[in-house]
Formats: sequence, C-alpha cells, structure tokens
Amino acid sequence: MPKKKIAKIDLKDAIVNGMLEKKAHKIAVLDLRKLKTSMADYFVICHGTSDKQVGAIADSVEEFTRVMTNEKPWHIEGLELGEWVLMDYFDVVVHIFREDKREFYGIEELWSDADITYIGE
Repeated sequence: MPKKKIAKIDLKDAIVNGMLEKKAHKIAVLDLRKLKTSMADYFVICHGTSDKQVGAIADSVEEFTRVMTNEKPWHIEGLELGEWVLMDYFDVVVHIFREDKREFYGIEELWSDADITYIGE
C-alpha cells in the first residue's frame, strides 16, 4: 500500500498561519536573503494589542510550526513580559510585538532594504 504524501509547507508560511490563527496585526515577511549583513533569511513580524495576545500568538506560532513542519524554535526570548517575543528558527526569526513596542523599535524601517510583503490588513 503506497504511503500518503503530505504536502510540505514552508516554515515561514507555517509561522504566518500561526499568527493568523490568533488574529495578529500587520504581519510582515522581510526577505533578507539579498542583504549581506543579515544573519537570517527571513524576519516575520507582527503585533498584538495586549501582552496576553502577544503570548497567544507566540504559542500558536510554536504549535503551527511543530505540527506543520516538525520544526521547533532554537531559542525564544521575551515571553515573560509579553512586549516583544523573539523566536529563533535559525533561517527565520520571528518578532511578535505589542503594538507600542513595534512602533518604538521600527524593525521594518531598520531593514528597509529587504523585500517586504505584508499579509492581510
């Protein structure tokens, strides 16, 4: 009996799906592959309106990536405060901000040379 083939989903797409599941705002995918100064291939950025939503988005991203790609983050920072959660998947780095912190740090502006794609909104 032949094995069923399961379509492989890209890591960054699984991350975006996890964000969408928890109604993350202004999801941005920054393609950093053309930049010589980058330490990752992609940044995926979004924000929530509260500390609780930021934590829920991070949990959802971790679950979706584990289930859809069998990937786990190498490192996670910032869950305790819920203002800026960073999830490191080596080639993809996830930034989940509370809205005011996203505006303050301006990651998209710092990496404005990257190709940026906004999802939704």
